[in-house]
Amino acid sequence: MKRNSNSKGTGLGSQSRGSHDSGNSLGTGGGGVGGSSTNVPPFTHPHCDRQAMYAQPARMFRATRGNYDYDLVVIGGGSAGLACAKEAVTNGARVACLDFVKPTPIGTKWGVGGTCVNVGCIPKKLMHQASLLGEAVHEAAAYGWNVDDKIKPDWSKLVSSVQNHIKSVNWVTRVDLRDKKVEYINGLGSFVDSHTLLAKLKSGERTITAQSFVIAVGGRPRYPEIPGAVEYGITSDDLFSLDHEPGKTLVVGAGYIGLECAGFLKGLGYEPTVMVRSIVLRGFDQQMAELVAASMEERGIPFLRKTVPLSVEKQEDGRLLVKYENTETGEVSEDVFDTVLWAIGRKGLVDDLNLPNAGVLVHKDKIQVDSLETTNVGHIYAVGDIIYGKPELTPVAVLAGRLLARRLFANATQRMDYADVATTVFTPLEYACVGLSEEDAIKTYGEEEVEVYHGYYKPTEFFIPQKSVRYCYVKAVAERNGQQRVYGLHYLGPSAGEVIQGFAAALKSGLTVHTLMNTVGIHPTTAEEFTRLSITKRSGLDPTPASCCS
Repeated sequence: MKRNSNSKGTGLGSQSRGSHDSGNSLGTGGGGVGGSSTNVPPFTHPHCDRQAMYAQPARMFRATRGNYDYDLVVIGGGSAGLACAKEAVTNGARVACLDFVKPTPIGTKWGVGGTCVNVGCIPKKLMHQASLLGEAVHEAAAYGWNVDDKIKPDWSKLVSSVQNHIKSVNWVTRVDLRDKKVEYINGLGSFVDSHTLLAKLKSGERTITAQSFVIAVGGRPRYPEIPGAVEYGITSDDLFSLDHEPGKTLVVGAGYIGLECAGFLKGLGYEPTVMVRSIVLRGFDQQMAELVAASMEERGIPFLRKTVPLSVEKQEDGRLLVKYENTETGEVSEDVFDTVLWAIGRKGLVDDLNLPNAGVLVHKDKIQVDSLETTNVGHIYAVGDIIYGKPELTPVAVLAGRLLARRLFANATQRMDYADVATTVFTPLEYACVGLSEEDAIKTYGEEEVEVYHGYYKPTEFFIPQKSVRYCYVKAVAERNGQQRVYGLHYLGPSAGEVIQGFAAALKSGLTVHTLMNTVGIHPTTAEEFTRLSITKRSGLDPTPASCCS
């Protein structure tokens, strides 16, 4: 689950058009990507500065087979690495892909495919769906279905079904690599020098040389440095294959991973509590984040605000005693839980790579790259969650990997555009967004130059079961004058990802408020609420609708 700061979603809402990072120039490590150093200006990690990004000349690599074992070695068998490796082979390169998963402290491990397939997006969405189905079963009674009140989930069966699907994807992935003639090496790679890698295999060690390398090792969840954290706590790496019911669960962390896990656990009948150190959904629009939290609290999920854990102790009955402190009052409290789930952020997996041997610089356990995904060493690249300051999301990693391979081996010039990437937080009431948050639009353009259109709405399917519509809300953050270009769209409600995907394409194509308001909506849908927006925050008018059809 990827997909920053303290959550994989961090940074998406804070990407601003025209921003420019003032970090140090990375350069190209000597001869550059293609062995040419012809007037290539230094690049200063622009984040989303498109003008600077495309002003940078495209540098194309020509593989020289020479004395190297491979044209390209990809380190990491996740979304970014696999996409890059397969695309490179398609364009004639000799490619190997190294992949190795270190077991978690409780021994959880998995197959090829990376975080998304094994312990991220896929199992998360399946368990979210299981939660929604349980909710729908109980709502069905209001629609005239005869439903047995004794219906309840079977955790063991759910985990088995999820893991069977994951294993099928692992198998298909291995077959796909074989068919595409990507050599898959199940080993832990570390650099000997900038063209040589040492792979530690079950059967021993193997030295591998390559003209170029792509680092796509991603990250793993962090553990807090408190007594009992590693011994007794778990992370999202463990939850989806847990061999017993989680029961009463303390979820430490309020990024998107923490909130999603707490949401589906509640829907499956367990008792999650969310511990929040500072703010909810850091990096996302904070009005929307607080609405998400409020909607979860309404469903019976308690939030411990401004609180940090101090220790975890295992009692004689096997349950976990957690001591925690309120950072504002200093008050120390304790409670007993069946499971403690750490969701406090992720750490880039740079430690085992011996990057200093290759001359690659590390920044805050991540790797800085330029607009061509080049590190400070000209023939070593990085893509996916391991790169610093970019959205940690599977579709971003996949596209960036493919585009990099095409530039290296197919004479392509297209670069990854990291701006305006849509994302969804799969909480019980889902939140999806694309573009700028309200805060970042104001920070970038000034409060007087930003107009926010907003409105609450009532999903038709919520009426009969009398579901709460209190937090169903949409808003468009836009330019106040002129063409009123839309800077960001935010949606809280059912099927959020399906709703925002199409609007994401519109926003990247220059969507304006005029176009949005002159688009005829599909009725009755929740997506049409964006086309009905007419009330601005500045007006002070009530954004609550009186009716649904007029």
